[in-house]
Amino acid sequence: MVNYKLTYFEVRGLAEPTRQVFHLAGVEFEDVRLPQGDKKWEDLKTKVPFGQLPVLSVDGFEIPQSAAILRYVSRKFGFAGKTPEEEAWADAIVDQFKDFVASFRQVIIAVRENKPAEEIERIKKEISDPAKESYFKILNGILAKSKSGFLVGDSVTFADLVVADNLVTLEKNGAFNRSEQPKLTALLEKVHNLPKLRNYIASRPDTQF
Repeated sequence: MVNYKLTYFEVRGLAEPTRQVFHLAGVEFEDVRLPQGDKKWEDLKTKVPFGQLPVLSVDGFEIPQSAAILRYVSRKFGFAGKTPEEEAWADAIVDQFKDFVASFRQVIIAVRENKPAEEIERIKKEISDPAKESYFKILNGILAKSKSGFLVGDSVTFADLVVADNLVTLEKNGAFNRSEQPKLTALLEKVHNLPKLRNYIASRPDTQF
């Protein structure tokens, strides 16, 4: 039996879609969650690849970088798409998510740095909000053509997991209103109600990010 250990912080963040793949696949894994600023992380930082988290250990073989980890487990357990073309589309959607997050993160950084309220509003108006509008438009366009309610093909892929968890983060930070986005809300609820995810979603730690 392969031993999997996923190490990350006590947030959903970059590791959450990978956690969900393990639950969907029914594969046991050690879910190590370190408190931010924990001394264990300071000790671990010099030992893990690239000096950052998350990191996935597979029988002691360590894989760094959240996207690489997610693609690895998704392909291994059957959640990357059923054809090379579906895999490419799942990758493309996640790449689009990354483009949006890069813009949204500027608001988060401004808040953490205690920038003036008018500067935060400027960043939202000029950078974050236009990026979100474009991101949502692309996702809604994909879902409008979907016969399954999923973003790619007729079953859940890691693209659905990434987008759904991002919607949770946006909602918790006042940037997503379910009543205004029925297609995206349907996707979020479809993912969260998957039989192998429902209990995990209901019992996981409730974090802002």
